[in-house]
Amino acid sequence: MKVGTRGSQLAMFQTNQVINSLSEITKEEIAIDVIKTKGDKITNSQLYDMDSRGLFTKELDKAVLEEEVDFAVHSLKDVPTDLDEDLEIVSVPKRVSPNEVFISNYDWDEIKPKSTVGTSSLRREAFSNHYKKNFSLKPLRGNIETRINKVLDGEVDGTIMAEAGLIRLGLTKYIKNRFSIKYFTPPAGQGALAIIMRRDSYKKPILAKLNHFNSFQEVLAEKTILFELEIGCQWPLGANAHFDGNKLSLYSILLTQDGEILIKNQIEGNINDAQDLGIQMAKKFKDYL
Repeated sequence: MKVGTRGSQLAMFQTNQVINSLSEITKEEIAIDVIKTKGDKITNSQLYDMDSRGLFTKELDKAVLEEEVDFAVHSLKDVPTDLDEDLEIVSVPKRVSPNEVFISNYDWDEIKPKSTVGTSSLRREAFSNHYKKNFSLKPLRGNIETRINKVLDGEVDGTIMAEAGLIRLGLTKYIKNRFSIKYFTPPAGQGALAIIMRRDSYKKPILAKLNHFNSFQEVLAEKTILFELEIGCQWPLGANAHFDGNKLSLYSILLTQDGEILIKNQIEGNINDAQDLGIQMAKKFKDYL
């Protein structure tokens, strides 16, 4: 088999994790095909200023569609909700932390107004404005190590990142503050991986064995909100679902770019009703878009 992936250290680590898990299921050798995406080539723009659908996934998905590779490994939060009809998320391995973290030499509660904080996320900008931080925000792109080094070198005073990537790369020592889900709500799908294949691939049953049911249902609830609302990162919306062993709890919040909360809501239900929970949440949010 052949897997398509981006070439960043994190993407390669995630892909090798999947390959290691597959080695316990099949004896088939798996080759890696590194594919550069449009998002990897753009380093100086805010993502919400462009059509960001499939920015980090389109080229990999094309390789799967054209059968140049058998499957692709994505960070699930990057997967567009309008996935090509011939493609399918066949499995979501067990999710790691969806939380957001602050990387800085300064504590979040003590960092001064007008400090330079790097982010290319409208959602992170909106939350920063909500907490009256009055940051001087600037685009900060590049892989995890690059962004951390820009903080350490003083190019920016801080940046906000996904904890999952730092956990996977063993870089948690750089975390200054870890935010709770409701204080700084992550994007739908954060912390999870998506394994994409052609719907007609005869190898689907092999990759499907890597699926973690609870994680799949959590991200299904979250991504359904975006699908129903037909929005992406152009809107500052956070969503997180969590299964505690008894019920699936789905929380979502929508803000303006200036940080005003338009609506926030939490609903609960059976884990098998994840998609329905996402639909219910989206209905509550539609009047605010």
